[in-house]
Amino acid sequence: MSQDLDKQIGQSRILGEAVCAAMENELYKLGFEQAVELAQQFANAQFEMIRDPFDGRESLKGTWLNTKGRSVGSILFYPDGAFYAEYDVVLPHPKKSQWFVEAMTAWGRGDQVKTEARLLPNLS
Repeated sequence: MSQDLDKQIGQSRILGEAVCAAMENELYKLGFEQAVELAQQFANAQFEMIRDPFDGRESLKGTWLNTKGRSVGSILFYPDGAFYAEYDVVLPHPKKSQWFVEAMTAWGRGDQVKTEARLLPNLS
């Protein structure tokens, strides 16, 4: 890992852990008793610097992989302090059988974190 990448990860760690904790908290509010422990998974992301094709600035992107090496989520930190995260849940809603929880998303800027579950109608 390059020093620049290590520096970016270090600078984003506290916010990244807070974003993951906010998504985890939202899962608990939905009724998941054993929610995915996202706060602990921030460090497990594979990080890289990516260049925005529009403005050419670099952003830090972390990707979470499952045991088969497939992406199950990502977190992106923009140079202006904004961020966006998404983590696949792919489970039936624990309290509302008519819904299926596809993913949990979080977005914001600085210490302002908003979260939302992405729900789909349950087909079963």
